[in-house]
Amino acid sequence: MSEKASVTKLLYEWSGGNKSALDALMPLVYDELRRIARRFLQRESGDHTLQPTALVHEAFIRLNDQKEVSWQNRAHFFAIAAKMMRRVLVNHAEAKHAEKRGGIRAQKVELDEALAFCEQRGFDLLALDKALGKLDKFDDQMCKIVEMKFFAGLTNSEIAEVLNISTATVKREWSAAKVWLLRELSDE
Repeated sequence: MSEKASVTKLLYEWSGGNKSALDALMPLVYDELRRIARRFLQRESGDHTLQPTALVHEAFIRLNDQKEVSWQNRAHFFAIAAKMMRRVLVNHAEAKHAEKRGGIRAQKVELDEALAFCEQRGFDLLALDKALGKLDKFDDQMCKIVEMKFFAGLTNSEIAEVLNISTATVKREWSAAKVWLLRELSDE
């Protein structure tokens, strides 16, 4: 059985209440979760205090607390994991902001090649989160595509599989989302 199939099988078992499936799943997904965490943290300012391992562990604790997730497949798992990591980083930034009220130097997120359409390369993580919150209210599917592509690094075909839409729809929605985010973040 391939690793992808093994992960999907274990996710189904975990969804069905088999807690031992979680123990078997972790070694199969841990390296990929660390890769995603490193991508997140590479975009952060140099003074960030979280390490990839800590980010993975905090996100995994949050994943473990998800009681009503019906895991579809490996790509779906990594999309949700990336969303959890985003929430951890936003919560961390908010806590840091609360500690330093006033003279805070905003944490920056470097938008990689996925968002190279923008001349201004860095954005405040909290501004990006706020923009994604607005996008979610405007078009939740478009927001999910941005999260999966940018934060989880999923391909168009993996996103299409998770959302049960065509690859062409993913491409079209991604193009629209880039324009929307550029406008929204330029206003910040």
